[in-house]
Amino acid sequence: MDMQIRPADPAEYDALGEITARAYLQDGLLDFGESDTYLGELRDVAKRAAAAEVLVAVRNGVLGGVTFVPSPGPMADIARPGEAEIRMLAVAGAARGRGAGEALVRACIDRARATEGCRAVVLSTQHTMHAAHRIYERLGFARTPERDWNPLPERLDITLLTYELTL
Repeated sequence: MDMQIRPADPAEYDALGEITARAYLQDGLLDFGESDTYLGELRDVAKRAAAAEVLVAVRNGVLGGVTFVPSPGPMADIARPGEAEIRMLAVAGAARGRGAGEALVRACIDRARATEGCRAVVLSTQHTMHAAHRIYERLGFARTPERDWNPLPERLDITLLTYELTL
């Protein structure tokens, strides 16, 4: 698929926020569906863009996006010094299977390689995100089970898997 990967324009924030929210809802990734409090975070692209770099895949409109966090900071969940982090990768249902997700991850890897002092890219993912796992593994990411974590300690049934790509 012929597409462009570039920083999101503020005029695209609403569309990307909705794509991200719909992707998580469609894939059953939010325990409380439409009433899940994380839905607001997924839709708030402006907040992410203020603290990190939000990239979009575009071809006749926004196909999907990802948040690239170049170093530990307010948008990082697990990044340590010398690590960049990928967050909130999402592709619109109609655009899935056409390479947009992989192109977005590759763009993050390229940005990490261009970031001085960055030696690895890390990310968290849910157990059921099998298509994303395939992308990560195809691009050389390795599971880091020792870094798996629970974003909601009051819920013992939630564990996010982690991956790392050494640059």
